[in-house]
Order: sequence, then C-alpha cells, then structure tokens
Amino acid sequence: MRPAAIATLFAMLTLIASTAGAQPVATDGDFELRDFKFKSGESMAALNIHYTSLGKPVRDAQGRVTNAVLLLHGTGGSGKSLIRPIFSGVLFGPGQLLDANRYYIVLPDGIGHGKSSKPSDGLRAKFPQYDYDDMVLAQKRLLEEGLGVNHLRLILGTSMGCMHAFVWGETSPDFVDALMPLACLPVQIAGRNRAWRKMAIDAIRNDPEWLGGNYAKPPRTGLQVAADLLILAGAAPIQMQKSYPTRDSIDKYVEETVGHYLQEIDANDFLYAVASSRNYDPSAKLESIRVPVMYINSADDFINPPELGIAERESRRMPNARFVLLPASEQTYGHGTHTRAAVWQEYLKELLEKSAPPPAAH
Repeated sequence: MRPAAIATLFAMLTLIASTAGAQPVATDGDFELRDFKFKSGESMAALNIHYTSLGKPVRDAQGRVTNAVLLLHGTGGSGKSLIRPIFSGVLFGPGQLLDANRYYIVLPDGIGHGKSSKPSDGLRAKFPQYDYDDMVLAQKRLLEEGLGVNHLRLILGTSMGCMHAFVWGETSPDFVDALMPLACLPVQIAGRNRAWRKMAIDAIRNDPEWLGGNYAKPPRTGLQVAADLLILAGAAPIQMQKSYPTRDSIDKYVEETVGHYLQEIDANDFLYAVASSRNYDPSAKLESIRVPVMYINSADDFINPPELGIAERESRRMPNARFVLLPASEQTYGHGTHTRAAVWQEYLKELLEKSAPPPAAH
C-alpha cells in the first residue's frame, strides 16, 4: 500500500470508505454560482461547486446555524478524500468528536478540484486563473446561498485547506467559532515549499507536448517529473524506511506510484491547483484572527519544515491561538499526518471545549 502521506497529499482518486456501520451516510450535491467574479478580473457565468455533507443543520431561536462544520481538503484532493477510516472513521461516528448525528458536516470540492468546475472540464488553459481568495469566496457562497448556513461552529483544514482556514479567519472573522489549521504556514509560500512547486510547474510547461495547455495527449515527461516531486514532498521518512527497507521495495513503490499519478493527473488541473497558492499570504493580518485557533504541524513535514520556526513565531500574533508541533514518530506520516485524526484528535477536543458557546440565557 502507498504511504498515507502520499495518498492524502494529492489524492487524485475519489476515496470513499466506511467503518463497520459507525460512519453516517454521506450525501453529494452540486451548487451553481452564477456570474462568479474571480480576483484576476475574469468571470464565469456558471461555476459549479460540488460538496459532500453529513448530518443536518440546527438553528437557534434567532435562525443562526449552531452546528455546522466546514472541512477543507488539500491540493489535488476533494471533499471525499477526507471520508476515509483514518479521518472520518475516527471523527464522524456516534460519540466521536464530530459525530454527524450532532454536527452538520460540509466537505466542498475546491474550485479546480474533484467534481467542481475545473480546467479539464473543457476550458483547459482558458479556465480563469483562480487563487485561494476565490476558493474561499466560493466556499462561503456555497454555505450561504446554497446550503443556508449563516454561521460555522468550526473550520478544520488540511494542507491547502489549512491555508484556506487562515484566509477564512481574516476575511470572515465573525462567521466561525473556531479554526483548526493542519499542516501549513501562515506566510507567503516561499523557500523549499515554493521551489518544488515551481519545479513541477516548469517541468510540465517546458514539455514540448504541453502545447500551452492544448495538448493532444498528456505531456508525460513533465508529468513524470511532477509525480517524482509529489512523492518527495509527501514523504514521511520514518514510515517510508519502515515500509520500504530495501532498494527493490522502494524502487517498486516509486514506479507504481508514479504510474498511478500518470494515469490520474490532468496537466492543466495540476498546474492550476499548484499555482493557486501564488499570492497566498495571510501574515499581515494575523492579529485580526481572534477566535480560538488550534494550529498543528508535524516535525517530519517536508513541505513545512519545523526548523524554520515560522509557525511558532506567527502563531503568537493571534490572541487565542495555540500551536502544537507533533514530534516525528511511528505515529506521524509526514505532511499526511493532517489526515491521521487519531494522532491529533485530543487537540480537536480541547479546541471544541475552549470554543463552546455559553449556555443560552433562560
């Protein structure tokens, strides 16, 4: 089996799993955003946002939704990439922290991802150049216009979703009670994180078969370089050494995983998804995030190396934030630790208790 770090970082397949009857039934839906204006100045007459939901919304006497939870996936994934035993099987079942009998759980597919509108639907390189601000705006419009959700109990985001959580905290500070960003940094993407992204983008764009995005067949050479970089970016050193302790075993794993990516990745979808982080930088307004924040990274994360000290420094600027660095161990999975809910669920419990609304007055 592939290490969870790889599967969760760029999950290009729809992954649906259940856990012995404990996981509630998920419902799929689509909502069309009319006349959607992108930050780039481009627009689409109709932008489709696909979502998965569990549970039902509960409203207080004033009509405010009190139990909605927004869960945000990583780059290349989808809402369903979080419906897996290691995530939903730990959180959504009866008596668990995000019990779908108590919470209304919404898992949208970001713009350019899953079954939401994306370049490979037909526009290819003419698809608007979306960014994280556009993706968060689409999420909010889905909630408000499509699902009637006017308030969130929690936003929990993994990887790209982690960064979206910081954008949400700054752009809609009164819309959510608590934030739980997992596996990212609240600063501009630079250094090694930007380096591997640029190398992957350049590899595809420099492939003669890319043809400016109008390729007749996939630009295989560029995609192979991108796939190699994805493996390194998502690698968990301890898990990889444990699972593949010989040269032959790791060689076989690389060959199989690259082959999987070559079958599943569309070059334009990949370029757009990776490039959408280009102007992300919440660092200037972190002080405006005043709701409780439980911010977690893992020490074996190649993409967000702990030795930079950025997470500790920036988290101190948010009045109600706690940063936790999970030490590398046989329980962590590199960047993919964000989907291993058993590793960090105790911190989610702490956040839910800390951010619980006061009892209603009688």
